[in-house]
Amino acid sequence: MARRMMIVPLLISLCLILPLTQASKFQYCDNNKDYEVKVSGVKISPNPVKKGKPATFTISATTSESITDGKMRVDVRYFGIPVYGQDHDLCEETSCPITSGNFVVSHSEELPGFTPPGSYSLTMKMTNGESHELTCISFGFRIGSASSVADI
Repeated sequence: MARRMMIVPLLISLCLILPLTQASKFQYCDNNKDYEVKVSGVKISPNPVKKGKPATFTISATTSESITDGKMRVDVRYFGIPVYGQDHDLCEETSCPITSGNFVVSHSEELPGFTPPGSYSLTMKMTNGESHELTCISFGFRIGSASSVADI
């Protein structure tokens, strides 16, 4: 009986924590293209994103070629309308050079407090130093409504 009572709080904790770190579904921009960088997962933390607070987008990927430099283009749309677009130095988002194998790209951004809640889509395009497209993915994310009293 005591063992069962220990398991219940553990299960409740997992139910509360897992949605915060749950991987997001993504799709390649062109399903017919054989990208050199293969994305294996996208994690958003926190999920849903909270306006006025930092949000981190972590992308797990694999490459068979070494990458010494490049760019990461991030475009965000709200109801199909472009609301944000910016180029980032790939080597500021991960350690360069990227050797063949698994690697992680992580980008953090603080959304302004006036950002409207709702569903957004993000497209991330990665290019090498010669502007050759290495991968392109898109995924959706949500921005929650006003912060709760506990967040203040």
